[in-house]
Amino acid sequence: MSEAVLVLDNVQRTFSQGGVNVDVLRGVDLTVSRGEIVALLGPSGSGKSTLLHIAGLLEQPSSGRIVIGGQDCSSMNDAERTLVRRERLGFVYQYHHLLPEFSALENAAMPLRVRGQGAGAAAQTAGDLLKHLGLGHRLDHRPARLSGGEQQRVAIARAVVGKPDLLLADEPTGNLDEKTAEIVFGEMTSLVRNSGIGALIATHNLDLARRMDRVVTLHEGKLQAA
Repeated sequence: MSEAVLVLDNVQRTFSQGGVNVDVLRGVDLTVSRGEIVALLGPSGSGKSTLLHIAGLLEQPSSGRIVIGGQDCSSMNDAERTLVRRERLGFVYQYHHLLPEFSALENAAMPLRVRGQGAGAAAQTAGDLLKHLGLGHRLDHRPARLSGGEQQRVAIARAVVGKPDLLLADEPTGNLDEKTAEIVFGEMTSLVRNSGIGALIATHNLDLARRMDRVVTLHEGKLQAA
């Protein structure tokens, strides 16, 4: 059986609004294995982003256990959680969030530089990855000079350049036209499978969801297998 890169065990998240408690997540159990791509479905407001934020250690659950790459992160302090995010996790959002003053190459290499890798080695690794994604002719271009699909490819490269255990993606093709979304999705899933990364991808696109290894749906605060 493949190694689990993410385990959520009875994760609950309750918000207080106007003195009323709202249960967004009501005992979520989920395991994502290395090399597995899991689609997360659910209507707007169902808690998909909250679930991704908790899995990515960006938000604390009200209760429950979070294990990433075999490491129990449930009781970690902020510094420990930051270290796990830096070393074990990659994030892709609907909007690319690239730094506008840096080139495609510099953006993609950023996680390696943050880890302390030298500029030359980081640029070599990031450059090879961007070339693999068809962006060899765009390495020196800043985000404003890239198309939407190219921007998102750079964001994907940035997310996986450090070889994380787990990729978390929130509507990663939501801002792209259908044809570009197909291309970017194919490149992203190919990278994940070839790298042995586990991935949890929130999407509204049912066609893309069906091409992933498994589909789970968030309904009334709990996950259901499709």
